[in-house]
Amino acid sequence: MDREINRPGPRRERQTQEMTRTSRYISMLLRHRPEVAGLTLDAHGWADVDALIAGVNKTHFLTRELLEEIVRLDEKGRYSFNSDKTKIRANQGHSIPVDVELEQKTPPEVLWHGTGEKYVASIEEKGLLPKSRLYVHLSPDRETALTVGRRHGRPVIFRVLARRMHDDGFPFYLSVNGVWLTKSVPVRYLARDEEK
Repeated sequence: MDREINRPGPRRERQTQEMTRTSRYISMLLRHRPEVAGLTLDAHGWADVDALIAGVNKTHFLTRELLEEIVRLDEKGRYSFNSDKTKIRANQGHSIPVDVELEQKTPPEVLWHGTGEKYVASIEEKGLLPKSRLYVHLSPDRETALTVGRRHGRPVIFRVLARRMHDDGFPFYLSVNGVWLTKSVPVRYLARDEEK
């Protein structure tokens, strides 16, 4: 009988799926469209937690406890609370102009960018551009970039000569969840990483 209680079942699976949907919705609100839930972000991307919960509850189920669990369990570290947990923000990935108070950092020699095969021609012609986001996102290691690339189909990995870029005057920032950010990466600093 104990095995029956502990076995993941349809109910637990539904709860996990609902939590994932709610997390994606929160991500969309805090990065791209706060107005959908009647939210206002301050200049640094912070939203009032009570206002977020009320706004999300118009279409999804959210309690403070569930929000804290979403933030705690998010494997990508997408969100941060302020010190007293009255405010929340997305750590990066915004398409709306906010200053998430990133500190300029010196990057390692090489950073990595994972993408899908369908984007390679454009990248090799124009470099890495932020598109609808404020920054290009770079990974600290090849494995993370490979995981990111798989989200876009057959993965392709680019090495970014980050230290050379930095030495040439391009600023780099490190988000609180370990993602490196820069405004763009010109073609001359990119090399397609061929698997050995």
